[in-house]
Amino acid sequence: MSNVFEIVAESRGQSGKSAARRARHNGNVPAVIYGGHGEPQMLVLSHNEVIKYLSREAVYSHVLDIAVDGKSEKVILKAVQRHPAKFQVLHMDFLRVNMAEVLKVHVPLHFINEDVSIGGKKGGIATHSMVDVEVSCLPTALPDYIEVDLIGLDVGDSVHLSDIVMPAGVEIVALAQGSDHDHPVASMMASKASKDEVVEAPE
Repeated sequence: MSNVFEIVAESRGQSGKSAARRARHNGNVPAVIYGGHGEPQMLVLSHNEVIKYLSREAVYSHVLDIAVDGKSEKVILKAVQRHPAKFQVLHMDFLRVNMAEVLKVHVPLHFINEDVSIGGKKGGIATHSMVDVEVSCLPTALPDYIEVDLIGLDVGDSVHLSDIVMPAGVEIVALAQGSDHDHPVASMMASKASKDEVVEAPE
């Protein structure tokens, strides 16, 4: 993992809805940094710059450097509030990170070899039950994404959380809660065409 995100922000002296509305009116995004050993800090970020950051998938699973009035802190992005109808980010939450402490973060899942899998060659279609997974690890071990290999997936089969090969030092949070939480991640379903072939085969 390499940190390629350096976010510039300014402190926001006032809190509350009216101050947030003023920030948005001025083309900014109100935000807050919390956690760690510091007090919550109100921020404003340029909306145009925020859109650039959020267009890159890795921003959601990276340790970020955020410079507030020239002072840099390491954080992760915990929440993004978007306008339901407009192309607008309304608020962002950042969590302070201690590089020596384990953190929990949702990391994107990347599915590979779907077309060349056993089921894929039979015309099957993979359905994804999850798009990300919560992991626990030290910040230095945080991956950009988790790869899920579907090469051995046949029609009617599923890949579960326990089937995923994880990077060293990274654990899936759900699996620590017991086997009842070993949820399916992807399944191979027969397509309509392949079903029709099965019906017509005896003829």
